[in-house]
Amino acid sequence: MIGKEAQAEFLLEAMPYIEKYQNKILVIKYGGNAMLGDELKWSVMRDLTILQFVGIKVVLIHGGGPEISQTLKRMGIESRFVNGLRYTDSETAEVVRMVLAGKVNKELVHMLGSLGAKSLGICGIDGNMLLCEKESEELGFVGKIKRVNTELIENALNVGYLPVISTVGYDDDGNIYNVNADTAASAVAGALQAESLILMTDIRGLLRNKDSEDSLIKKVYVSDIPSLIKDGVISGGMIPKVQCCKDAIRNGVNRVFIHDGRVKHSILLELLSDEGLGTMFVKGD
Repeated sequence: MIGKEAQAEFLLEAMPYIEKYQNKILVIKYGGNAMLGDELKWSVMRDLTILQFVGIKVVLIHGGGPEISQTLKRMGIESRFVNGLRYTDSETAEVVRMVLAGKVNKELVHMLGSLGAKSLGICGIDGNMLLCEKESEELGFVGKIKRVNTELIENALNVGYLPVISTVGYDDDGNIYNVNADTAASAVAGALQAESLILMTDIRGLLRNKDSEDSLIKKVYVSDIPSLIKDGVISGGMIPKVQCCKDAIRNGVNRVFIHDGRVKHSILLELLSDEGLGTMFVKGD
């Protein structure tokens, strides 16, 4: 009985949030450890299906680093990383396109379809979506996004589909680019003027003490970011992730969340509850 009462309480708590997000755009970045294990994958796909059912326009942007590494290993191609980013020569870029757009993307679309969601699998090449240039010569064909064309995404949303986007970009010379999923999600969310962006990761959120998950910072104003970097609260791999949050806010996204994607139903807990789950970034002081 207690379980049923708790479910009812959650639904009552969720109602104003559902109303707030109805017909608004929500962009979710999905990748890394949050993609490992079928049980966790199904949990994420169920969350997305429920959000679509209640009238929220969901855009899913996914990576697939572990799948790429496994495929490269099977093909006898060494994975090499520079400052945390995968070095991508032209051969690796083709593997990235094959794995992300051809395998991971379609698996996610199939899962959503089996749950009753209407979804459409696309990549950053489709509809000239993600025009790129090289981030640096040192990284090879790792893409820096020059322009986002949202026409295909908006058309899909307007006819009731959930776009599932793999982070593969292009340039006008016919080159394929491997695009960081956080970067792509931030750029797409800004271009769509999304209500919110969620970056699913493998930590609870931004911690004041990196060794204590109890030190979670629930809310961060964009203006606080430089001092948090100076004080070492934001450091290492969290710096580029927070920069993506900042860029999205500056480009018109109202709220950006970083939370632990390894928690079952983390998306619903983040968006539709008073407590939330991770760290929320907002504009202002």
